[in-house]
Amino acid sequence: MIRSRLIAAAFLLGVVTAGPVVAQDVATGEAEAPPAPPPSVEEGLAGWQLFYEVASHPRCANCHTGADNWPMWSGPSYGKPQRHGMNINAGDSRVGAEALVCSTCHVTLSAADGGPDPLPHAAPRAATPWMLAPVETEWFGKSSAEICAQVKDPARNGERTIEEVIAHVEEGAFQTWAWNPGGGREPAPHSKQEAIDALSTWAAAGTPCPEE
Repeated sequence: MIRSRLIAAAFLLGVVTAGPVVAQDVATGEAEAPPAPPPSVEEGLAGWQLFYEVASHPRCANCHTGADNWPMWSGPSYGKPQRHGMNINAGDSRVGAEALVCSTCHVTLSAADGGPDPLPHAAPRAATPWMLAPVETEWFGKSSAEICAQVKDPARNGERTIEEVIAHVEEGAFQTWAWNPGGGREPAPHSKQEAIDALSTWAAAGTPCPEE
């Protein structure tokens, strides 16, 4: 009998304790939605593929070259890929300091200039000193798997987290130029926002890389 009374008391105590919580839930009519599941690996790979189309495009890859320090000319108006005309080499400095600095022709834009050079055969200009990307970020002629591994490797991406890589694409002057190069040049594919969204999906999916 005592045991039965204890069980009943415990049950009533539980009802009294839980009552206001249940009432509050009913009163608000809202329940916290479960967090959305992360993108699948397949969705992450699709996001990466879109960004690879940007990274491998001439607007990006022509200045993401290797340790030979040669800027490249490639794209629809050049036929087959070739080294920068006039035997231009950026040197180990990657800005041409050893012979002829890149900014001799690739003049840095100021806010007063109002945009990229509109002349079709003039040296392109951006709102930052012209240079090759760091040699660790070689993209020209590289596969999707190779560039993917590099982009997420802090030792080869400027010690950046993936979030910082995305911010770099969003805020960098060269990145802005790539989608608005002027002079009739073909811009990078997709849009900057689409590239950022694709990288964000790839990151949320765990930065999967395609197989070789």
